[in-house]
Formats: sequence, C-alpha cells, structure tokens
Amino acid sequence: LGAEMSAGSARDMAWAELRTLSDPAHLTPALAILADVVGRPDFNRQDFERERERTVVGIRRSEQSPGTVAGNEIVLATYGDHPYAPRPTGTIEDVESISLDAVKAFYKRYYVARNATIGIVGDLDRKQAGQLAEQLTAGLAAGERAAKLPPVSVPVAATLKRVTHPSTQSHVRMAAPGVHRGDPDYFPLYVGNHTLGGSGLVSRLSKEVREKRGLSYSVSSYLSPMEQDGPYLFSLQTRNDQVDEALDVMRDTLESFVEKGPTADELVASKKNITGGYALRIDSNAKILSHLIMIGFYDMPLDYMETFPAKVEAVTREQIMEAFKRRVFPDRMQTVIVGGAADG
Repeated sequence: LGAEMSAGSARDMAWAELRTLSDPAHLTPALAILADVVGRPDFNRQDFERERERTVVGIRRSEQSPGTVAGNEIVLATYGDHPYAPRPTGTIEDVESISLDAVKAFYKRYYVARNATIGIVGDLDRKQAGQLAEQLTAGLAAGERAAKLPPVSVPVAATLKRVTHPSTQSHVRMAAPGVHRGDPDYFPLYVGNHTLGGSGLVSRLSKEVREKRGLSYSVSSYLSPMEQDGPYLFSLQTRNDQVDEALDVMRDTLESFVEKGPTADELVASKKNITGGYALRIDSNAKILSHLIMIGFYDMPLDYMETFPAKVEAVTREQIMEAFKRRVFPDRMQTVIVGGAADG
C-alpha cells in the first residue's frame, strides 16, 4: 500500500501512527490494518517472545552509551518514586519478568475508546474524519479514562551522582521538575529558557561554557512538559578532566539568570527567533499532527497553534524573572555525571 505505520510509548502515553495516501484505494485498506492493530491484536506467544528479546537487546545496547545512561539516571534522580521515574523501556529485569497475561491485562484496561485521542491531518472534511475515527475505535471497548497521575514533588535538596563509564568524555545532566501542559508559567519559562539554553549556539549557556571557556562543544537546556511537571533538563558533554569546571560554569550561569533574568536585547532576540521559526515547526502534515495530538491528549485550548506566537510576544522580562525565581531552584537541582576518570 505504500503506507507507513509505527507505534511506541513514552512516560505518559502510548501511540500508533499511520501515514498513507488519501485516495480510497490506499486509505481504506491501510486504515483497516491500523484498526486491527489497535482494536484486535492477537498477542500471540511467538510475537511476544520476539519483542521481549528485541527489547532486552536494545536495553543492553543503550547501556553502552554514556549519554543514554546519563539520561536514564537523571530522570530517576529527579522523580524518585513517581511514575515518571522508570525509563519507558524498563530494565532487563523488568522485561524478562513480564508475562503475556500482564500485557493482555494492560491492553484491556488502557486501550479503550474513552482513553483514546485521535489526530487526523489530510484531505478530508469533518464528517469524513468522524467516520474514520469511528472505524479506528470500532474494535475498542468503551472502557474508562486512565486516572490522573499524582503531582510531582520538587526535590528539597541538590544531589550529585557519578557513574563510572569507559568513555573519554563525561556526560553531565542537571535537572528538576519543570512545567506541565497548560501550566500558567509555561510561556515565561519557555521564552526565558530560550535565552538561557534553548537557542543553540547563541544561548547564554553556550556563550559561557563554549565560547568563553571552550569547555564543551554543545550545552543546552530545555523544558519537557507532560501531564504533570516534566523535567527541566540541562545537558553538556566535556572532557573528563574538566567536567567539574564545566558543571560549575553551568550552575553559575543558571544562578545568574534566575537572579537577573534576560537582558532587554536577549529578550527581543529570543522572541524574534521563536516566532520567526514557528512556521517551520508546522510546515508539514507530520508536524501539524504532532501538535494536534498534544492539544488533544493534554486537553489544551483548540486555538493553541494560532495563539502561540502572540503569547510568546506578550511575555515580559518581569514575568520571566518572577517565574524563574518562583519555579526554578538552582540549589535543588539533581545532577548526574557519567564518564571515565580524568587521565593522570
């Protein structure tokens, strides 16, 4: 059919996705396959064991990457016993202990019509979209929506964990819970972070860590909002013998930004960069679809895409400073360093 289908899961959602031609000769049979996958899976033993083995191999391979190890460890450190803490793929022990009956029970509980969000982008009108949605959910029980996740607690103190890994460079991650979808502080924190570490080589972190001191090729910070407060994550990679210096500069830069906020020129530049590049973030069906799913899954305002640039432009320097001082605590950041020992 020339169609593409994929499926996956993250910390607060799972998804199945189809990309196909719009003409009925291709669309109709492709949708039938997706409907079978979502609504009538057979979960046969052979497939289950193959996927279990493939997942274990993938976990072992990922553990050879210091960056992946650092990413997993920082989320554990940030979220403790919250459901966001475990990595979506699980550990080898997790995967090897899962039973096929447990997978079937999970599917029966959560893959239900009332728990589903359907995003559609293509050459069809609202009536056709409704018919398509009904076709996709026909095999699903009505069920009940999943319960809300518990709120995330902000750590009360900073921690530092070092993980030895046979690598010539160290990967540093620093994080704390950040914002959730629909958070009233999202836009001040988002625009402020664009200045601090979200704008690539022109960010303040890049200037301090890379340009002035040559401690890292790249350093960044970003917000990852989810149903509850997702991580506010800082990241850099540097030589083993200068990891402590690089971490100190990253921390100092964060502390200075929380205290003083962006300059007037930085704020203007960030707004221009965000709004000027926004069209490129929605310039394909796939990109539009990702926004639609986010809007639907997190119950965001339906005009989110239309109002996004104006809300960015409306952010003031005072709002950024107030939000950072109230929501971002440098002395409570969790830090993980994964790498080898310094030579000599």
